[in-house]
Amino acid sequence: MNCVSTRGAGPVTLREALALGLAPDGGLFVPVATPTVGRPSGEGLIDAAEAVLAPYFEGEGLDLSGVLRRAFTFDAPSRWYRSDTGLLELFHGPTAAFKDFGARFLAETLAVLPRAQLTTVLVATSGDTGAAVASAFHGRLGFRVVILYPDGLVSPRQAHQLGAFGDNVRTFRVAGTFDDCQRVVKAALVEPSFAELGLASANSVSLGRLLPQIAYYAAAAWQAQREGRGLLNVVVPSGNLGNGLACLLAKQQGAPVGRVVLASNANRPLTDLVATGRYMPRPSQATLANAMDVGAPSNVERLLYWFEKLSGVVEADAVDDEAIRVTIRRTFEEDGVVVCPHTACGVEVLRRLRLRGATGPFLVAATAHPAKFESVVEPLIGRVVEVPAPLAQLLARPAVAQPLEPTLQALRGVL
Repeated sequence: MNCVSTRGAGPVTLREALALGLAPDGGLFVPVATPTVGRPSGEGLIDAAEAVLAPYFEGEGLDLSGVLRRAFTFDAPSRWYRSDTGLLELFHGPTAAFKDFGARFLAETLAVLPRAQLTTVLVATSGDTGAAVASAFHGRLGFRVVILYPDGLVSPRQAHQLGAFGDNVRTFRVAGTFDDCQRVVKAALVEPSFAELGLASANSVSLGRLLPQIAYYAAAAWQAQREGRGLLNVVVPSGNLGNGLACLLAKQQGAPVGRVVLASNANRPLTDLVATGRYMPRPSQATLANAMDVGAPSNVERLLYWFEKLSGVVEADAVDDEAIRVTIRRTFEEDGVVVCPHTACGVEVLRRLRLRGATGPFLVAATAHPAKFESVVEPLIGRVVEVPAPLAQLLARPAVAQPLEPTLQALRGVL
């Protein structure tokens, strides 16, 4: 399937869009059509992924089934802790966050595309993306990874993960916010003088990150239908909006998804956009849900390209740090469920919806394992959160991150 830029450039093939990451005009690539698909014959995540992704990759000469089986070696189970309320657990991958799905799919896809030179995968991260990308590309011949993260604005365990890979992965702690990191990365991707460096994007600006995330929402919705739960409603904690867009695309493609609700932290550009129809980016502020500390979400361009009028398409609400703390404690005390600060934003937004009369089955996308945020979660629930084995292995390794100023000149120096 061909793709065009949200700003008008193109068309290019999907292969070309995956290789480029960002469109030459600075826009984001979008497929020229959103195909409608039927329920797959199989019941697993890979069956759902093949159903929703096959139309995009038709004619691209890619062994999609092979890519999916190598990338999705872990599941995304629905955990219903009440009859009508549950979590879509997206943290069972190697770095304990939902970013593992998209990062591993992108790595497997780029690995089979022809390349004339070393590919430098450049990624800005607010906490989870960088580790997922590093894990996906670690040790792959023909690739190196350069990670930029905001110094002091990720959790200690996230920071350790980011610097624990070594080999073909270099990590830089940037003097600034995530928005500064993202600004420099996006500028580098379209700067003509950087073309010789063979840059590729691994942020959610890349379709190779966004498209595979459709699969777990479609799989969860079809499973809920098989179980007789009816139309599945979903609350998605959202920062850069890639995960929320994936849920909207799953619905557009025919998965039985009902309401799609975005849950933000105190950074409100998405919430205000949905409420007013006006996009007002602003400097990001630090919160307990740091991976969502985004003041200028990149995927807003795609949202507005696909849905000019947001009324009736998506809902949104924002949650401050005090509500995050209360929700983490309440969810554990009332339901025995431990959630990370980002997932807590979704749980609190769902609680407000219920108070306003919302009925039917709702899943909250559980975006990261709470053990990555133990300094926030453990004091609130009064117990230690068990660390998943893959995360424990990374935390046992030494970690190194070098300082970097948030400028193109500084980035060129290290590249």
